[in-house]
Amino acid sequence: MNTLKLFPFLFVLISGAWIEPLFAQSGDLLIYGGKIVNGSATEAYEADILIEADSIVFIGEINKDSVHAGKVIDASGKIITPGFIDMHAHGDPLATPEFQNFLAMGVTTILLGQDGSSVTDGSYQEWFKEVTQAQPGINIAALSGHGSLRGRAELGEDVEVFERDIETMRKQLSQDIDAGSFGLSLGLEYVPGLYAGREELIGLAKTVGARDGLIVSHVRSEDDARIEASLDELATLGKYARVQVSHLKVVYGKGEDRAQQILDLLHDYRSDNIQISADTYPYAASFTGIGIVFPEYAKTEAGWQQAMQENPELLREFLISKVQQRNGPGAILFGTGKYAGMTLEEAAEMENKAPVDLLLEMGPRGASAAHFVMNEALQDRIAIAGQVMISSDGSPTMRHPRGYGSFAKIIRKYVMEEERLTIEDAIHKMSGLPAQTLGLTDRGYLKKGYKADILVFDPANVQDLADFEDPHQLAKGFDWVIVNGKVAKQDSSFSEDRFGMVLKSN
Repeated sequence: MNTLKLFPFLFVLISGAWIEPLFAQSGDLLIYGGKIVNGSATEAYEADILIEADSIVFIGEINKDSVHAGKVIDASGKIITPGFIDMHAHGDPLATPEFQNFLAMGVTTILLGQDGSSVTDGSYQEWFKEVTQAQPGINIAALSGHGSLRGRAELGEDVEVFERDIETMRKQLSQDIDAGSFGLSLGLEYVPGLYAGREELIGLAKTVGARDGLIVSHVRSEDDARIEASLDELATLGKYARVQVSHLKVVYGKGEDRAQQILDLLHDYRSDNIQISADTYPYAASFTGIGIVFPEYAKTEAGWQQAMQENPELLREFLISKVQQRNGPGAILFGTGKYAGMTLEEAAEMENKAPVDLLLEMGPRGASAAHFVMNEALQDRIAIAGQVMISSDGSPTMRHPRGYGSFAKIIRKYVMEEERLTIEDAIHKMSGLPAQTLGLTDRGYLKKGYKADILVFDPANVQDLADFEDPHQLAKGFDWVIVNGKVAKQDSSFSEDRFGMVLKSN
């Protein structure tokens, strides 16, 4: 006798999860036959999902012959997961709203406004309206950039700020968060963030904390000799608000033991009731402006021009030393400008110049580049750490494979090839954990009532194809990508329509 037919509301235990059978209901999309990896790091289990409009209305055992659905996806032999949330991304949803690079690697939500740079003209309220009208292909969340706050307050790049200036920025930040910003981003290694002092940062942190926002920071320095001090500075802000380390890395550091020291330090902060999180991308090369190799006094346009006039030899000596410290001119791969796709060494040879002369000619804002300055073993250990989320720090246009491959690489390398992560833990680091950190209450997990940002795929088929020679190759293997209940991607085909929306903090 089939007890399920006699008792249609009976719950049965399957693979450690209570499953409710469903026999008669309608919906817009039915996903059946797959294994649920729900974003919480708990063990996967077999179940079906019914979606109506943009939300999940049922998860359990579904008699597909009795349920009427507008579209049916057979997920047999595949897993069903939440869409991934990229906690550190770049791009312009008004210029390139498709964001196919993110969709192809399973990302359905990105957090913009990073490294201290965000909306510079107008208000966040106006920008959110413009993004909504542009109809992005993925969900867009945003932070308010510290450098942009300075610019909107009409403060110079390297000027001293006073209490009245801090209050002006705090007022603007409050308005941004009230409009829907999720908090504040810092770029403390960049202009103008590197000029920010303790009182300025604490004042802004208090504003973020009062609204339960998040501070996401490119820390003061990622160099091996200065990383602890930089994390201490961020932890100080963590006394006033929740804080997150952007793209956690240790430049010049080596080995898993060094990575573990940094992870232990983050654990110690948490033990002291500092709410600190971190994200990372799975590559041993960064991507940033060439100004990273210039001294602090020559990072601005004016500072560079002054140094070239007053003491060019001192600047020359610094650059020679800094480039060698960063593994030489062959370890700097230009991603923008005239020499995109060439290393500094190759560009200098083409111009028949010394690498330092080319840099002096270009100046600190002459180009952006990939910098091969990280140790793979160290970064691998960070990538698999339980409390570290995955991000791309990439965009549709950046010449770095991280913008096209990061999330796929986590599955391909750490889950399937090296088996250093379970699929449940990997999915948690890319969905549930970032949703919890950002404060999203209806995304990041597969739960009844949650928004239907969903992936269907076989982990064995996932491939990150982008590399440094061809960084714009789309990832493969994510068979179905569903955004707000609509199919945005099926196999290698993208929908002509776009289904993303602006996500707000309130």
